[in-house]
Amino acid sequence: MAAHAPAYPVSVRWRVLGLALSGSDAGKQRPRRARARQDQPLTGQIPTVVPARRPTYGRPRVHAALPDRGGPCGRQRGARLRRPANLLARRRWRWGRTTASRHGLPVGPTQLAPRFPAAAPNRVWRSAITYLPTRAGWVYRAVVLDVLARRVVGWSMPPTRERGLVIAALQDAGRRRRPPAGLLHQSDRGRQDASADDQALLQTAGMTPRMSRAGNCWDNAVMESLFATRKAELPQTVFPRHAAARQAVFASIERFSNRQRRHSTLA
Repeated sequence: MAAHAPAYPVSVRWRVLGLALSGSDAGKQRPRRARARQDQPLTGQIPTVVPARRPTYGRPRVHAALPDRGGPCGRQRGARLRRPANLLARRRWRWGRTTASRHGLPVGPTQLAPRFPAAAPNRVWRSAITYLPTRAGWVYRAVVLDVLARRVVGWSMPPTRERGLVIAALQDAGRRRRPPAGLLHQSDRGRQDASADDQALLQTAGMTPRMSRAGNCWDNAVMESLFATRKAELPQTVFPRHAAARQAVFASIERFSNRQRRHSTLA
């Protein structure tokens, strides 16, 4: 009704809707409901809770952040108040498989439980490989995650997925964190992770290698969830070249995920 007010008089608008004109004045004089008065401050806070250009913040994170801004708010209420501001969460993309596990290389033991209880940072790391499309071809990304802090501690992004891909990410993590000996490092059982160079690096660093079971997505579910979320937060387009994809990934990891983003597991 309000959107068409400049073009049509009130009598025309109410007649088109089949409503009585007397209802217009009655609606203006009717006091606002208590629910609507409570919604007003929360509605103004929701755009400040959702980070700029991060359309994947859904109900759980908005629900967790609103008490810090405007008071308690249920999940369903938060979702309802997001719609007028067009702040609905973006759906995730579907992606293919990157683990090339059909090889003759020796694989490590699979004794690490899917939800291993890390007692402190730098006790359990997980790593995996994913990829992004560009007009210049695929660009691959290896990521090392600290299980307790849910922090990306190392990553690499070359244009190929040779064994140097995971080695560079592991070396980046080692330079940043300098973990103590005995750290448990779990990965997939692809040929990059099972390569002699990668296993030698783990042994030199004093890390204990573990690998996911064949065909069991739950063993490395932490990394699958990480990749799904990060890809949804990237621009939903094909990057023109490798450098543009790397720049977007750097901003996603170093500026947002590791510094600002709320993690559901950490509450």
